[in-house]
Amino acid sequence: MNFRLTLIASARSSSRLAERFDDDRPLDPAGWREVERVAPSLLPLAAAELRYCSPSARSRETGDILGFMPLSQTSLRDCDMGTWRGRTLEEVKEREPEAVDAWLADPGSAPHGGESLSAFINRVGRWLDNRPAGFDDRMLAVADAGVIRAAVTHAMKAPPHCYWNVDVLPLSTVTLIGGAGRWRLCVDREAQL
Repeated sequence: MNFRLTLIASARSSSRLAERFDDDRPLDPAGWREVERVAPSLLPLAAAELRYCSPSARSRETGDILGFMPLSQTSLRDCDMGTWRGRTLEEVKEREPEAVDAWLADPGSAPHGGESLSAFINRVGRWLDNRPAGFDDRMLAVADAGVIRAAVTHAMKAPPHCYWNVDVLPLSTVTLIGGAGRWRLCVDREAQL
């Protein structure tokens, strides 16, 4: 059976310049307004029988504001950034420039003591490939941008370094169709199942 999984990027919890690693802040006022603005176009996605979200506050709030009432999945948590958690990239670069260079160059490295990029992509990929059987073939997941980048990288069987080439804007959608090891990317004109 082919599954149709639509991934919805959570709304923002801070400006791009203030983004912090492994950040679990709730939506900021601009994020709330943006969810309310786009809600009518995302409403058709509520037809999905299975609705999931990353456990972050911003993903849960985005899903709740949209009326999806998604089930939190620990496998969809953002990458564990270890000692870098709560710091911006600029702050880490200032203190640990060699570690940042190593992390960006080698998907298997984890100089922060958390999860490597490869391990993160594999974790999200296992979740993606192990969907339950015996239900409507439509699913949705509200997730942090990094989780969506990891899912697309896994689904396209791209090397881990391609993760950095996937841009995910707040409240954007991407649909993956298929099943374990045989996914294809569907670019929809509108959010629909």
